Amino acid sequence: MADVVLDASAILAVIFDEPGSDQVEEHLPGALVSAINISEVAARLLSFDMPGDVAETVIDTLQLSIQPFDYDQALATAQLRSVTRSAGLSLGDRACLALAKARQTPALTADTAWHDIAAAAAVDVELIR
Repeated sequence: MADVVLDASAILAVIFDEPGSDQVEEHLPGALVSAINISEVAARLLSFDMPGDVAETVIDTLQLSIQPFDYDQALATAQLRSVTRSAGLSLGDRACLALAKARQTPALTADTAWHDIAAAAAVDVELIR
């Protein structure tokens, strides 16, 4: 069983060898990630004019455990809106938090705003930098 859930910023840190990537790499392969966050990562890679097949290969190389964004995840994500609104969290951010909460495992992120809402969201948040 995977021991963390990664958000898009954590995955991108590994892809672009940014600060904190070593902390994320400790959980690869097999870290959990919401399909919503994979969409965010792919969109970011494509925004740099990376060809779609290359972006897919880059993501596949990480050997992530991609979790579907199903009805239960959709409702759990929606329920986090009220406690994350003040920090400006996105749908993808809330999807990551909802998955971490459901799996009772920490969420890894580079987004420092998550620290302020972790207790209210009832999720253990680990900042990678």
